[in-house]
Amino acid sequence: MTFAFQQAASLADAARAAAGNAEAKIIAGGQSLLGAIKLGLAAPEALIDISGLADLKGLRIDGGKVHIGAMSTHATVAASRELQQAIPALADLAGRIGDRQVRNRGTLGGSLANNDPAACYPAAVLGLGATVHTDRRSIAADDFFKGLYETALQPGEIITSVSFPIPEKAAWQKFKQPASRFSIVGVFVAKTAAGVRVAVTGAGACVFRASEIEKALAASWSPAAAQAVTVSEEGLNSDLHGSALYRAALIPVLAARAVAAAG
Repeated sequence: MTFAFQQAASLADAARAAAGNAEAKIIAGGQSLLGAIKLGLAAPEALIDISGLADLKGLRIDGGKVHIGAMSTHATVAASRELQQAIPALADLAGRIGDRQVRNRGTLGGSLANNDPAACYPAAVLGLGATVHTDRRSIAADDFFKGLYETALQPGEIITSVSFPIPEKAAWQKFKQPASRFSIVGVFVAKTAAGVRVAVTGAGACVFRASEIEKALAASWSPAAAQAVTVSEEGLNSDLHGSALYRAALIPVLAARAVAAAG
């Protein structure tokens, strides 16, 4: 396989290159894209490397929100002392993504743009009601994730950062596939000023909110309230790692554990 390779000198440079070739792909850490290329699932004509764009990296806290650059690696996010104090659940989630190599190469923006159905970051973004910022606009988490490997991003649109509201309480629980460390089911719970949010990954075509568990926790923030909810298996994934029924049973169990961890 042959393809053109371009090292972007700036965000504008990357945007121009992406706009000029519909078959081009943005590459950041490469932990999702390179694997897809090796498996023959992707065959881009060109790769536009944005890994050198320093202005897409970093973390800051401002206005009750944590702002994280799209090129920030999972390892950087996990190690941030500021984040560990502001949203410890998010730092915990980042520290449990994949293995050490993946955490040191994979990026926040790359994970969200790829939207793997079992990825961890989408659960935090949806669970915290975060906002995804691109080179063109800002997209609310509830509007960002559309389906299997599908997002609201338009062709050539580049994620630049994500803003996470600081919750009152939050926690992450993950039942992982041992080899890949992807979530068979992962649940992120958050109690925020706007209400309770519960996001589930690994169980469906993409991350989704567990509305019935949200209602139960809004009425009573307790592990028992979460575990008492019966989740339908309809529309859930079924594969060699677990049936739809198994995943449906796991969701309230993990939600209950997350509530207990959040306190």
